[in-house]
Amino acid sequence: MSPTVVSSATREVVIGFDRPFVMIGERINPTGRKLLAEEMRNGDFSRVEADAVAQVGAGAHMLDVNAGIPLADEPALLAKAVQLVQAVTDVPLSIDSSIIEALEAGLAVYQGKPLVNSVTGEDEVMERVLPLVARHGAAVVAISNDETGISMDIDVRFAVAKKIVERAADHGIPAHDVVVDPLVMPIGALGTAGRDAFALIRRLREELLVNTTCGASNVSFGLPNRQVVTGTFLAMAIGAGMTCAIMSPLHPEVKSAVLAADVLAGNDRDCAAWIRANRDPAAAPGERGSRAGRDERRRRRRPSE
Repeated sequence: MSPTVVSSATREVVIGFDRPFVMIGERINPTGRKLLAEEMRNGDFSRVEADAVAQVGAGAHMLDVNAGIPLADEPALLAKAVQLVQAVTDVPLSIDSSIIEALEAGLAVYQGKPLVNSVTGEDEVMERVLPLVARHGAAVVAISNDETGISMDIDVRFAVAKKIVERAADHGIPAHDVVVDPLVMPIGALGTAGRDAFALIRRLREELLVNTTCGASNVSFGLPNRQVVTGTFLAMAIGAGMTCAIMSPLHPEVKSAVLAADVLAGNDRDCAAWIRANRDPAAAPGERGSRAGRDERRRRRRPSE
C-alpha cells in the first residue's frame, strides 16, 4: 500500500502503515468555542494564529482548519484562516468543512497538497466533493456514513467506506489518497464503541488497504478525566492500525500515549521520538554525546540474552 503524502509549500508529511502516527491538531475549530467563533466572525484571527503556533510547538504534524460558524461567510473565513495559518506555520493542513463552497475557497488559496475533510457516502455529496479533490490533486477524508445516517453495524460502515473508495477511483483519486474515518462513537453512550472501532480499523487496513483517522476526542465525550480515555483509545487504535487522528497535542496524557504506542508498534526507530520528548531537562548539555551516553544507548538497544 502506498502511503498518503500531503504537503505545505515547504514540508511533506507521510501517513502510512508502519510509519509514525500523524497528529493533526484539532484546535482551529469554532464549534463549541464561543470566543473563537465571535473573534473570527469579527475578523480577528489572532487566536487562530496563536493556536496554530502552539499546536505545532507541541508536536502536531498537521493542522485541521475549520471555520464553521452559523450565519457567517464560511468560504471567506476559511480562506482567510488557511492563508494566515500557512503564514505562521509550515505544516500541511486539513481543510475542514461540510460546505462545498468553503472547501473550494480554502483549496483556491492553499499552497501544497492538502487533506480535504471531508466526503461522506451520499451520492450527491460524492459527486460534488470528489471532482473538486481530483481537480486540486488533494487527499480526502472519507467519513463512513451515507443517506441513512451513521449505522451501528460496522459491516454497513465498512460498505460505505468501500463505496467511497471505489467512487474516488472513478474520479482518478487513488486509494492511498483516501483516508477513512470509521466514525468513533462516545464510549459513555455506547459501550461497544471502542471494540467496534478497533475491529473496523483492522478491516479497513487489511481489506481496503487504506489509512484511517478519526476525531479522537469524540470517544471520551461526557466522561471525567477525558484525556486519559482519549489517549488510551488512541494507543489501542494505533495497535489496530490507525495511522493518524484529529486530536490535541496540547494534552500531555494524549500525546504521551501516542508516542508510547509508536514505540511499542515499532514505528519509532530507536525510540528516538520518545527519547526526545522525555529527555531529562536537567541532564548536562554534553552528556548525551559522551562515551558513557553512547554506551548506555547501545546497551538499551541490545536485546536481552
